[in-house]
Amino acid sequence: MRSALFSAENLENNESQQPGMRLQNSKMLKYQLNGEMMARTGTMVAYQGQMQFQALGSGGLGKFLKKQLTGEGVPLMKVSGHGDLFLADRASDIHLVDLEPGDALSINGANVLAFDPTLNYDIKMVQGMGMLSSAGLFNCVFTGYGRIAITSNGSPVVLSIDAPTFVDPQSAICWSANLQTGYHRADQLGIGTLLGRSTGEAFTMSFAGQGFVVVQPSEEPPGGHPVGGSTQSSGGGLLGGLLD
Repeated sequence: MRSALFSAENLENNESQQPGMRLQNSKMLKYQLNGEMMARTGTMVAYQGQMQFQALGSGGLGKFLKKQLTGEGVPLMKVSGHGDLFLADRASDIHLVDLEPGDALSINGANVLAFDPTLNYDIKMVQGMGMLSSAGLFNCVFTGYGRIAITSNGSPVVLSIDAPTFVDPQSAICWSANLQTGYHRADQLGIGTLLGRSTGEAFTMSFAGQGFVVVQPSEEPPGGHPVGGSTQSSGGGLLGGLLD
């Protein structure tokens, strides 16, 4: 049988025999499992070997309660066993990030695909946002030592925070957790606003400090809800105090 389908670029990646995750291609993750790992529910597309899948909700009772209050979080499954696991999420681009002790990465929960069990995560309020946005109020903050796979809708840009930086909160995938965040009104108030006219850019997130922010070339609210369909509690300030 002959076909371009069977070209080397489409064959299974067997370059490494070391356990852990690597890219099968730009839109599919391969995890050589020897123990357990964590992944977003519903992202398994194939596996070889012996594996068990256990739904974990948002990663424990505390995180489940936070997710119910904030609308943010990662619906997780624990995968245990031995073999090759393949993961993907709506043909999104996949990027691998290695965290070391002392690192902290704030990630939009909708962009988390999988991570090593050595990593920890919690749901934190995005400081400086208050109740001004229906997107980006809460993010998942990852710490510890290990590798995480994140997704983007298109090829992202990594911006170094060396000048005043402003990003649409629906396009920010992740950023250095030590950055100071706030808001900047982009849509100027005036007679046009009163008449219902809008630029579609009511406000942007601002970033300051030393670090980076990753921006995807599309707008997708936390959790993957359609634009305008995201639900966040109106008590963001109070919830932020309770959740932290």
